[in-house]
Amino acid sequence: MEHTDKSRLLKSMLIPGILLFILWLVKLLEIWLKTDFSEYGLNPQNFKGLRGILFSPFLHSNFAHLSANSVPLFVLGAGLFYFYEKLAGRILAMLWLTTGFWVWAFAKDTGIHIGASGVVYALAAFHFTGGLLRKEPRMMAFALLVVFLYGGLIWGVIPDFLPEKNISWESHLLGLLAGGTVAFFYRSSGPQRKEYEWPEEDENEEEDDGHDQEPDASAGGADERTGNSTSAGIDSQDGSQVKIVYHLKKSGDNNQA
Repeated sequence: MEHTDKSRLLKSMLIPGILLFILWLVKLLEIWLKTDFSEYGLNPQNFKGLRGILFSPFLHSNFAHLSANSVPLFVLGAGLFYFYEKLAGRILAMLWLTTGFWVWAFAKDTGIHIGASGVVYALAAFHFTGGLLRKEPRMMAFALLVVFLYGGLIWGVIPDFLPEKNISWESHLLGLLAGGTVAFFYRSSGPQRKEYEWPEEDENEEEDDGHDQEPDASAGGADERTGNSTSAGIDSQDGSQVKIVYHLKKSGDNNQA
């Protein structure tokens, strides 16, 4: 069992690890090629900007921006693949595309959006909402861990909370909404709270088990509790009654429920 859990944990890190590798590779390529891929970011309500729905989470302005998104993306992504396994890829795609499309549709005249923070917010909201809806112990524990580690994310949805950092609060807010919506949609899938059923004992059966069957004296039955001899009378061919005595061996003690 321990080996299985370890293998499952390592497997859950594979896809998030690959995504993280691509994020860092893109940034290193920008530096090496001395270029900027921001033009592939998400430009709201611009037809050309639709490609940013796919590409913008891979783009970051600097290493500080990339580092801030790397750890939560990996942790929350690994949690998604650990708990949801085969459904995780589909859920991640829905969170990714829903967040991106909503930003493209509603964040009018806000410039080009880049960074994986929208996906991070969507994952955090998905885990937290999913844990509350299911009331499954492991999911609840992970949801509380999300709140403890990334509760400060809530400040990122406030417009102009940190104007000097030029934060895309639209991506953060719409990511939260996307995560909660997808969690509600998948509330009946994935890990569920276990329901325990206790078998009901049959009272009549208990009463029958607690009493020994009384011997039929007329048929020559034995009283096994006392070990005494019993007798029975039978009629002979000439009509006289012959008395037959049965000598019984004393039985062991009976266990009563």
